[in-house]
Amino acid sequence: MSIQLTLIGKPGCHLCDDAREAIDRVLSDFHAANSAAQVLVEEKNILEDEDLLQKYSEEIPVILIDGKMHNYWRVDEERLMRALYAKARG
Repeated sequence: MSIQLTLIGKPGCHLCDDAREAIDRVLSDFHAANSAAQVLVEEKNILEDEDLLQKYSEEIPVILIDGKMHNYWRVDEERLMRALYAKARG
């Protein structure tokens, strides 16, 4: 099972830094309990992609799970964990 998690943000964004740290904490716990599930993390910079800039400029950081909006601005770590567990279960 592979889950694609995308963090959309930009350099110098303190909320993006906070989101990255929250994602790292969640993934550490998730991987400890779900060794069979693989989470692929990708970061995208809105300053390097005009479409992302137009779509998300007021909402960063944005987290997508398998290409679908999970949340923006602040990461609710428990909600993210529940979403990953749900994806891992299929």
